[in-house]
Amino acid sequence: MSTQTMMDAEAFRSVRKPIPSRAESRAYGKSLRVKVPRATLGYWSPADNRPDPIEQIMEAHLGRIPRLIAVRVARMAASPYGFLRGAANVCASDCASLPATGISAIICGDCHLGNFGFYRSPEGELVLDLNDFDEAHPGLWEWDMRRLVASVYVAGRQNQMSEQQCSDAVKACVSAYRDELTHLAQVPLLSRSFLRVDLNRLNETVIEPSLRNQVVRAATKAKQRTSDRALPKLTTSEGGALEIRPDGALLTRVSDARFEQITQALDDYLGTLPLQWRRVIGGYRLVDCAHKVVGVGSVGLRAFIALLEGSAPDDLLFLQLKQAQRSVLARFTHGSHAWHHHQGQRVVEYQQALQTVSDPLLGWATLPAFAEPSTATYLGPFTEMPGSPALQVYVRQYRNMKGAVIIDGLGAEAVADYARVLGLLLAKSHARTSGASRIAGYLGNSDAAAEAFANFARAYADQTEADHAALLRAVQAGRLPIDESADAK
Repeated sequence: MSTQTMMDAEAFRSVRKPIPSRAESRAYGKSLRVKVPRATLGYWSPADNRPDPIEQIMEAHLGRIPRLIAVRVARMAASPYGFLRGAANVCASDCASLPATGISAIICGDCHLGNFGFYRSPEGELVLDLNDFDEAHPGLWEWDMRRLVASVYVAGRQNQMSEQQCSDAVKACVSAYRDELTHLAQVPLLSRSFLRVDLNRLNETVIEPSLRNQVVRAATKAKQRTSDRALPKLTTSEGGALEIRPDGALLTRVSDARFEQITQALDDYLGTLPLQWRRVIGGYRLVDCAHKVVGVGSVGLRAFIALLEGSAPDDLLFLQLKQAQRSVLARFTHGSHAWHHHQGQRVVEYQQALQTVSDPLLGWATLPAFAEPSTATYLGPFTEMPGSPALQVYVRQYRNMKGAVIIDGLGAEAVADYARVLGLLLAKSHARTSGASRIAGYLGNSDAAAEAFANFARAYADQTEADHAALLRAVQAGRLPIDESADAK
């Protein structure tokens, strides 16, 4: 795996190297069925030496803000699906132990159904795509598919779907992935890079009426998630100057020292933007910053929102700076030594690789490490920690018409229809990098892979529920802290 990934990376450094034909690549993929029969994709049974998932969760807490670990645990303890969302490292370890074709691509690394959503394209269109890339990395295509189908199955159970209905939803997802990838493998690589699922195409793709209604509601809400609409909720001008309004432990002001460092980081970030966007953002001034708790897997990592003002009071921009760590996939693709000099740059580059259109303001920067307050109530000055690793962050727009399709309460047919849409989207992302013909050749035209992944999803959903129960026992035993306050939910 590691060797092939590195060979693939080398192939992109020259236009002199011969490129295998689509027929050759497809034949190669088909030949892999001998080594890795498609039925083996359905296998899951925890090995005797499987790492303890609770210890893996505790390992993932290293380097996070201590006072927020209990918030993260609470979100993971809320349900098996909440556990799955926060356990990307557990899933990566499990996937790396299973049979695989060895066909690599740029993959999401945390491909569950909650990490797809709406966002605004540079042209102002609402687009649905993968929208979380903290773990994005070169890896095996199966790893994304396994995590996605497991999330469909776990969420289906949470929606009170029968086992057969959960299985059918997974098969719909995998079949859509197979069909779309087979189609895209015949499309010129450059043309694939411009294919997108905007709101118009989504309305044509969605079949089930209740899902169509939910898409309309989610799209309407996403269109309202803009910087100007965020102002009343996130800011106050009671002191005369516009500033971000604190909100319990989830949105806290930064110290003056940290503000100055974020200012410098944003100046450095400008250098990572294309010249035109550097000019645009250079026309704004930073007026305030705050630390904001986000997500499930990301809770405890440093994430800041920055409020910038242009030449008029109504010309405002929110940016988000989010800490980037080494991908949970990295150890399984190239070992203990980091490939990437800057993890924020990694996130940005692989997001641009996987998304048809991306935020034009994506960039990266570095912040010095600070000693964090140990409690939610202490908001005094942070102190710099000499010799500690700097924080590598990526920068993007905040409130960029982002939104998600909520499947809670949807019926089985609607969930299956949405799973089908996500399979199509994942195929589009994988086909934008490399290996589409090889994957298509391996999958073929039958339902063999769909049946196998459905078997895996059922077994891994059982495993997720068992791991979630183990998490609850660890909380009860005092091994893990938990914050069950309203702010933690």
